[in-house]
Amino acid sequence: MSIHPGGQNICGISIGVLALESYFPKPPGHIKNPSSLPFTLMYEMLDGITVPKLLANPTGEMKERLIDAAKRLEQKGVRAITGSCGFLAIFQKEIAAAVNIPVFVSSLVQVPLAHQMTGRSVGVITASANSLTPAHIDGVGAGQTPIVVQGLDATEEFASVILRNERTQMDLGKVEAELIAAAKGMIARHPDIGSIVLECTDLPPYAHRLQAELNLPVFDIITLAEMVHRAVIRQPFPGFI
Repeated sequence: MSIHPGGQNICGISIGVLALESYFPKPPGHIKNPSSLPFTLMYEMLDGITVPKLLANPTGEMKERLIDAAKRLEQKGVRAITGSCGFLAIFQKEIAAAVNIPVFVSSLVQVPLAHQMTGRSVGVITASANSLTPAHIDGVGAGQTPIVVQGLDATEEFASVILRNERTQMDLGKVEAELIAAAKGMIARHPDIGSIVLECTDLPPYAHRLQAELNLPVFDIITLAEMVHRAVIRQPFPGFI
């Protein structure tokens, strides 16, 4: 039996999550619902950093808290680090530079990949188009990628719960309907779109319904986490020759 150096309080953790503070429902498919993925997650809670605060005022102090949290996750032995809000893209480069393991704090990291795979524009569905700036896009290396942005700013259920933090109760069926309506409107205006990237981590629970309606590839933080997990923890293949 091989000797392991030890030094970790908890072992067997694949992905660490920089988790913003929120109390609305997280159905399966949400990165803050650990049953969404077939491997072990570890959460580093960032109390006081909420979605509205991150969207409205991503400060240097906030960045330093995120970097410190990422370092703690690395020390605890995770193999890669993600985040619970796609707007963390604005800090992607700084967080990645601060640790020695892969960092993918936003699903928007997949935007250039989606474009290269299809050769067509990428439809980015975001919680708030008004808050998604060139700094966020540049933060994930997608500044030169042709994208079409569709926000959920004007929705009723999603915006009141997620963007304005008015209550924690949420009608999941209404959120799904609002997402599909917004996506269909985007495709109607831009039929050249070849793929969808869901910026918001609250949207993957509805990705299968969205794909059924649009018949396009749909990328999100869960597809990215699954890919990174397979990259950082390779396993022998089953089967035989």
